[in-house]
Amino acid sequence: MSNATTSATNAVELDGKDLPAHCPNPAMPLWSSHPRVFLEFNHDGVAKCPYCGTAYRLKPGTVVGHH
Repeated sequence: MSNATTSATNAVELDGKDLPAHCPNPAMPLWSSHPRVFLEFNHDGVAKCPYCGTAYRLKPGTVVGHH
């Protein structure tokens, strides 16, 4: 459980303008890229890339629209 907390603490913070969220994100270097995957956030507003393990967190107060 502490591993998940550490990941969330070091997560890339996203705002509503960054949604829908995907990885790799635009700040990642091209050489380290992998196929684009769209991220699904849990009820705590945290998502983790299944390819590279990068953690993402929604900024407090971010509203996620439902499709």
